[in-house]
Amino acid sequence: MSETILRQTIIMLMLILVGVLCSKTKIISKEANKGLSNFLMQIINPVVIFMSYQTDYRPELVKNLLLTFLLSGAAFAVYIASCYIFVRRKEGRDTEIERFSSVYSNCGFMGIPLVSALFGDEGVFYLAAFITMFNLIAWTQGMIMLTGEKDLKKAAKVFYSPTVISIFLGLITFFLHIRLPEIPTAAMDLLKGVNTPIAMIVSGVTMADTDILALLKKKRVYYVCFLKLLLFPALLAVILAAVSGHIDEKVLLTVIVAAAAPPAALCTLQCIRCGKNSLFASEIFTLGTVLSIATLPLIVQLTEFLTKKGN
Repeated sequence: MSETILRQTIIMLMLILVGVLCSKTKIISKEANKGLSNFLMQIINPVVIFMSYQTDYRPELVKNLLLTFLLSGAAFAVYIASCYIFVRRKEGRDTEIERFSSVYSNCGFMGIPLVSALFGDEGVFYLAAFITMFNLIAWTQGMIMLTGEKDLKKAAKVFYSPTVISIFLGLITFFLHIRLPEIPTAAMDLLKGVNTPIAMIVSGVTMADTDILALLKKKRVYYVCFLKLLLFPALLAVILAAVSGHIDEKVLLTVIVAAAAPPAALCTLQCIRCGKNSLFASEIFTLGTVLSIATLPLIVQLTEFLTKKGN
């Protein structure tokens, strides 16, 4: 599995570099990139998730889906508790940004291509549960932690997002055995096919404006990336390995990959909105995305080792 992840992350890195090139040569402007990002999040990702539910009903799928919800919630509990232990509040630090970035991952942009490469539509089927938990927790606890705002009306809007709607519609069609006709399915499959290239190119364009030399001198960026990409995933892997005898390998690795994905771009977007240090958030996102090319295969390999040892 780790070899598959390494191969896929290298491919994704190459696509990110295409995005950087497109930005530097002005082929894709910031405004165009914003449009591509919206297209990805509001159309492509929901289609990928919805189509993962266009599969034959099997009791073990339902069992594994419910288990993924449970493990995803546990993963966020571990990460949130850990961020308060390892990211201490200190004057002059952007503690809220560091904590948010160490907890919440790019589970959609990065998770979908990686899990799809590992397990196909069944992996995305389980990943939908993690993404659901991400949306529910990031837009409630995450936003309160990052901004200090306790706006329940804004938090409730998560239930109207295209991603969550696609999950609910997908679940309905799955349990009611509703399948799309051949032609709509073919159209949806074409849309699914552009998910990875667009996601990585958007990430590359987003990263292109980062001052790499300045970034490399910032120790706190390295520290947050260490927490997000290595320490917290390793801690989660140890915990899940202890109960791995009762967990399907696909479910276990899907949760690990989603949780170990690089810091969420959502942090940068929200920092821009509320006037926080968006440059710092962007630097964490950039370095985290690049380093994840190496750390994700390591975390998968560690999980496989711990699981086999535990069994």
